[in-house]
Amino acid sequence: MSETTEPKNSIFKVIGATSLGTLIEWYDFYIFGSLATIIGAQLFPADAGASALINTLAIFAAGFIVRPFGALVFGRLGDLIGRKYTFLLTLVLMGGSTFLIGLIPSYSSIGYAAPILVLILRLVQGLALGGEYGGAATYVAEHAPKGKRGFFTSWIQTTATLGLFLSLGVIVLAKNIIGAEAFADWGWRIPFLLSILLVGVSIYIRLKMHESPMFTKLKSE
Repeated sequence: MSETTEPKNSIFKVIGATSLGTLIEWYDFYIFGSLATIIGAQLFPADAGASALINTLAIFAAGFIVRPFGALVFGRLGDLIGRKYTFLLTLVLMGGSTFLIGLIPSYSSIGYAAPILVLILRLVQGLALGGEYGGAATYVAEHAPKGKRGFFTSWIQTTATLGLFLSLGVIVLAKNIIGAEAFADWGWRIPFLLSILLVGVSIYIRLKMHESPMFTKLKSE
């Protein structure tokens, strides 16, 4: 099999599938930071003041700290079982963690277990994102023809930015529909819960993709 040809995987189909997954993963990652003020009020005591926001931002930062470890773990996993199944796994971990954050009870219900559970899910998000980003770029690069790999993989970075805009759009839309008071009370969970639908669509598309020709060649050898 040629390194640059795969009959059922056109380069544009590959870019579309991987970019959609990357967009959704960054959407999941950014909504937490965008809603930090509201989430902090839910995860910590009412009299916590500014420390609630600071602690919430620390939880948000934890996801970035573990990203390099996710790249190492899932990068190795991609070499063992393939690019396709590795970033399917990272997509499921990312989407599942985001959905569960939307279901975590507030501090008034379960006390400090709330921020601890959210921290664990944020760490899973960070690991998954670290693996997804590198895996998606590798998958595209291994499909791209020589001389155009830089151009085609650049789309992955572009859709990461679009994930930020999508998260802000969903937040603004939900807030305008249900009102600011309801959004601060329970509506902030909507963007988290909606992510499961986006992830489902992306998984469906990616399941129809084939393994990269370069990995298939290496595996056969």
